[in-house]
Amino acid sequence: MTVVIGFEGSANKIGIGIIRDGEVLSNPRRTYITPPGQGFMPSDTARHHRAVILTVLKEALEQAGLKPADIDCVAYTKGPGMGAPLVTVALVARTVAQLWGKPLLGVNHCIGHIEMGRLITKANNPTVLYVSGGNTQVIAYSERRYRIFGETIDIAVGNCLDRFARVIKVSNDPSPGYNIEQMAKKGSQYVELPYTVKGMDVSFSGILSFIEEAAHKMLSSGQCTAEDLCFSLQETVFSMLVEITERAMAHCGSQEVLIVGGVGCNLRLQEMMGVMCEERGAKLFATDERFCIDNGAMIAQAGWEMFRSGQVTELEDSWITQRYRTDEVEVTWRD
Repeated sequence: MTVVIGFEGSANKIGIGIIRDGEVLSNPRRTYITPPGQGFMPSDTARHHRAVILTVLKEALEQAGLKPADIDCVAYTKGPGMGAPLVTVALVARTVAQLWGKPLLGVNHCIGHIEMGRLITKANNPTVLYVSGGNTQVIAYSERRYRIFGETIDIAVGNCLDRFARVIKVSNDPSPGYNIEQMAKKGSQYVELPYTVKGMDVSFSGILSFIEEAAHKMLSSGQCTAEDLCFSLQETVFSMLVEITERAMAHCGSQEVLIVGGVGCNLRLQEMMGVMCEERGAKLFATDERFCIDNGAMIAQAGWEMFRSGQVTELEDSWITQRYRTDEVEVTWRD
């Protein structure tokens, strides 16, 4: 049996999870929440993580019923993400690994999402749509790499939704994206927005600029409601994502789609992707907020796979990086 503890803190979530041979033993986390209309600054987020990380670590061990001696490997998020929070978590992971005398493993955040999704859903070889506040990629596995078939050329879809939430002063608790999803359910009027798909890639910055400028005029003149704008934004950006995912499936001859990342728990996105899959005779796989939102168990799971295939990170190589592409990682644990 191999037991791996995973530390995740690349954005506003701090999570520590423990995995034993594919079983999630514990997965506590905390979220740094800012007032409506505000985002989260790297320095403030890191301060939040520093304040709670040892409490979360204690919780993870207690919930799993394990002691440090039972752990075989310490995994942490190497990147991509926000610099200050990444450094905070990496420092604690390095310290813990040395105190406990355990090997260390730096994990790519995106790979963590993919491996957790594969574990939970039992998807075999899916086309992956990875959608979050920091990343938007369509990915498929080929020849020991997770290949990126399409991606955003500017901002991530989650960032687009979060920044629009600030414009209309939507609460950040539990997350701006979740609150937009609930408001969108009450929207009935579709407002036409720019639809920007460029081959296999997508662009969200123009849509955001358009809706930011139009929102105040349309809301103050009574042309539409905030709920209508949330509905219209979701329908437009999710349609773009379904389009590029379907194109990647056709290219790969794939019959499975796996949605991962924080935006992946949006039920409207799952519904739209499900319709496309049904038309193609394909299967859709998705997880709920326990595993699609950033969490420690996903880093532990990717670390488990890497550790079992013989990988470890030496202390002098245990730095972090804000830019770390999914296709940079050699996937030594898959055929």
